[in-house]
Amino acid sequence: MPQGPRELFDDELLGLDPEDPEAVAFAEHLHRMREARPTYTVEGQLGGVARFADSANRATGHRRMTAVLLVGLILFGVVFTVLRAIAEMLAVFG
Repeated sequence: MPQGPRELFDDELLGLDPEDPEAVAFAEHLHRMREARPTYTVEGQLGGVARFADSANRATGHRRMTAVLLVGLILFGVVFTVLRAIAEMLAVFG
């Protein structure tokens, strides 16, 4: 059974303060490193998107702008594709 970040303090991080923000961040990092999710499933892909969103929210400066630009380009591609599909359907059926 996989351990969560809090359970790591009982086993491997014994002696560290569980209220220390740096220790909590390190425990969360260890937990993420040990998670073994298949990335070829829908759940695995959504987990990857969630990790990307979390890291983008923590980023600052040029890394945050890069993440915002990447998300903007993806959304632009989706909107462009949907509008082209609607235009094609209107041309065929209209």
